[in-house]
Amino acid sequence: MFTVQCRFIALLIISTPAILTLAVAAENTEQSIEDQKAVVAVLQGYNDALQALTTQGTFELFTDDAQVYEQGGVEGTYRHYVEHHLGPELAHFERFTFSDYSVDVQFLGYAALATQTYKYTIVTKASSEKPSRTIEKKGLATSVLIS
Repeated sequence: MFTVQCRFIALLIISTPAILTLAVAAENTEQSIEDQKAVVAVLQGYNDALQALTTQGTFELFTDDAQVYEQGGVEGTYRHYVEHHLGPELAHFERFTFSDYSVDVQFLGYAALATQTYKYTIVTKASSEKPSRTIEKKGLATSVLIS
């Protein structure tokens, strides 16, 4: 059974700040509504942190060996990604929001495969060299979670 303690072993996000991936070959199994809700709660916890412009509370959502891939590049472990990419990037944002969010969860044995689609808006901080700017894009993320 999945609980809110389920953790990302992989997250694949296209045209967005992060990508993690893992191939899982297992037979799809029926899961309860509670299991679906637990997976969505983990995903929402990650999204909420990003919208709060922090990574606080996200490390326990990922296994230590989860790998991050972004737009075709390898970012390394989640910890490395946060220290060298996501964390510094969030420091330059005034606002980060998700909209038109939807998620589809499929269970593959002991793992859950969640595909998320959304729009995101980033507003950068103004500086003496650059004015603030707004970036709006569509995103697609595939996350693999284990219980």
